[in-house]
Amino acid sequence: MVRRNDQRRAALVDAAIEVLAAQGARGLTFRAVDTEAAVPPGTASNYFANRDDLLTQAGARVYERLRPDEETIARQRTAGRDRDAYVRLMRELVDRVASFRTGYLALLELRLEATRRPGLRAVLTERVREDVAANVAYHEASGLPGDAMAVKLLILALNWLIVEQLTLPDVFTEEERDRLVTAAVERIVVPDGPDRD
Repeated sequence: MVRRNDQRRAALVDAAIEVLAAQGARGLTFRAVDTEAAVPPGTASNYFANRDDLLTQAGARVYERLRPDEETIARQRTAGRDRDAYVRLMRELVDRVASFRTGYLALLELRLEATRRPGLRAVLTERVREDVAANVAYHEASGLPGDAMAVKLLILALNWLIVEQLTLPDVFTEEERDRLVTAAVERIVVPDGPDRD
């Protein structure tokens, strides 16, 4: 029987994210999640039908937690509309994602696991497509320079920069990272360019 306490379920999914980041997909067991969540043994198995269900919900939860809060969105909407404002926005994005280190590392584990689990691959593909579409829509409504293709290229470039920062943090200094974000925006975003999507 699957339990319905939404707060407990969210806490267990958050614990699963921590386990994925620390131990990898092979370490993700109901027992490990129970231990991480500090709940009685057997609790996770009462909330998730199976391990695939837990993996899928962990993947969805990472994206949920990576979304900016309303205050951040409101502040960004009132910022400038030039490439300098775009650079600040991208730096904030990199900082926000990097500050949820365990979530991003768990997401990398989930992506690797998705190569072997079609159901998980389908869920992650849908979430990434939704995320890209939301970023493109936000960008188009914002009045910032550039087009949909620029948004997609920045997503790809900055994702790998975040991977470097989280997995090999000594490759680039914080100052180098900021310069790379600036260069990515300056080289990819063409002011008032035609839409190449």
